[in-house]
Amino acid sequence: MKNLPATAADLRDVIGRLRRRLREQAPPGDLTWSQISALGHLYRMGQATVTELALLEGMRPQSMGAIITVLENAGLLVALSDPADGRKKVYSPNEDCRRLIEGNRAQRDDWLVKTIQNKFSPEEQQRLSEAVELLARLADA
Repeated sequence: MKNLPATAADLRDVIGRLRRRLREQAPPGDLTWSQISALGHLYRMGQATVTELALLEGMRPQSMGAIITVLENAGLLVALSDPADGRKKVYSPNEDCRRLIEGNRAQRDDWLVKTIQNKFSPEEQQRLSEAVELLARLADA
């Protein structure tokens, strides 16, 4: 077995390559990856303020504000006054946004299913399934 630091470095490398491959399978169209990422957060969370989204993305609220403005102008978001602070807005995805995100995910899932079926034996597919459980625990740590 490899030493743990080498395993960690290999894992980081493989996850990065897989992430890039998944991005290739469902190009963002007219949206940037930062915009797609913000929509993904809103899709999972249901709603958020610009500040909350900026914290999740590790960017300044002003930068996220520019992203949200583009998405709102594209007709992908619903903006309501924040009940806790009327000066702020809370954004949530509309149906067009949901369809976009779900279509994007379906394309990537289809690629994964086909690739796993074509590149892995049934035994390897089982091992991969078991590894996903371990990776989920790592991601939630």
